[in-house]
Amino acid sequence: CLGLAYDAARKGGTAATALNAANEVAVDAFLQGRMGFTAIQEVVREVIEAFPVEDIRNLDDVLKADALARLRAEGIILEKLK
Repeated sequence: CLGLAYDAARKGGTAATALNAANEVAVDAFLQGRMGFTAIQEVVREVIEAFPVEDIRNLDDVLKADALARLRAEGIILEKLK
């Protein structure tokens, strides 16, 4: 996951917010026994690769990016459980 963090830092804007949110959702799913440990990085990578990175102008931009990344991470986890 460190490589993903470096990528997010290079992208800037809302990328780090998305990475953090996706990671929190994926770790929570792992702790609940919904997926394996190695799936954490897969979920985070899928969210980050498809995430529309935008500049941060205000707190609302951060909160929107966080919410969107959490929804996408949960959707990816649900798809993996099928």
